[in-house]
Amino acid sequence: MTRKKATEKEKEALEKYLLQFLNIEKQFPLLPGVQNIDAVAGLMGLETEELLKLRSLYEENARQAAAELLKEENIFDWTDELPFQPGDTIVALGSSTTDDLQGWFTILKHVLDIALDDPDFKFINAGMPNNTTTDALRRINRELLSHEPDWVFVDLGLFDAQRLSYTPSKTLIPLSETWENLTIIDDVIETVTENPPIWIVPAPIIPGLLDEMELFDFDISEQDLSRIREIITGKRGYIVDPLGHRMGNPPEAWYYLSDGINHTLSGHVNTVKEILKSLATAKVQEKK
Repeated sequence: MTRKKATEKEKEALEKYLLQFLNIEKQFPLLPGVQNIDAVAGLMGLETEELLKLRSLYEENARQAAAELLKEENIFDWTDELPFQPGDTIVALGSSTTDDLQGWFTILKHVLDIALDDPDFKFINAGMPNNTTTDALRRINRELLSHEPDWVFVDLGLFDAQRLSYTPSKTLIPLSETWENLTIIDDVIETVTENPPIWIVPAPIIPGLLDEMELFDFDISEQDLSRIREIITGKRGYIVDPLGHRMGNPPEAWYYLSDGINHTLSGHVNTVKEILKSLATAKVQEKK
């Protein structure tokens, strides 16, 4: 059987948008053959060398972004004040902004690798594209509990606020359910580590860009996101960017990919800055 190859236009779409979120090995861990890189590349219509080259490019982009960030004022000082200890396992539970191969979690890893004399951390990216808080709960045993993490980042809530085109009168996940889901996630984290959770508040979106994206058939309003931010800012632990202003206020389009939701390298760098600042300088909120 002849394998269908991606066209040049399809390859361009993969490189500029899709591929950094197509982490099939993570999304379908039980699929036979999913650890065979040749099979994964074939599924995408790419040669193995093409897939490996693109993935290594994303990794290098994240490393270079980390190196540039460390040249900025205060960043090196903040890395010295982080609460992480040698040997810590750090898990990020989130949606596509976390899953991104050149996203904030990968940039943060490189920042610590470059800045610290003896970085000895295990980073586990448990982000999944378009995940809601309900989706995250379904996989929390495999993706979080099984790793027995010392620290947990939670980057969720954005996709709870979807209003689908055929049911615009309600959000995909009711606000009360988002509150309950995040409370359960907090409780679960408390069972595996004494360290507080690190909550990353959803950034705004750019509605005009989202409207032009054919892949998506939903809207996300700032009003709905602000309600979710209020829930998160009331949680115990570290609250990263409580007002959601890290992409500008109003948000600037150059921090976003063409969908108006996911972030460019510059946008992810803004998130890492806020993470470092919060962990190094902010007080931990106590449980209410």
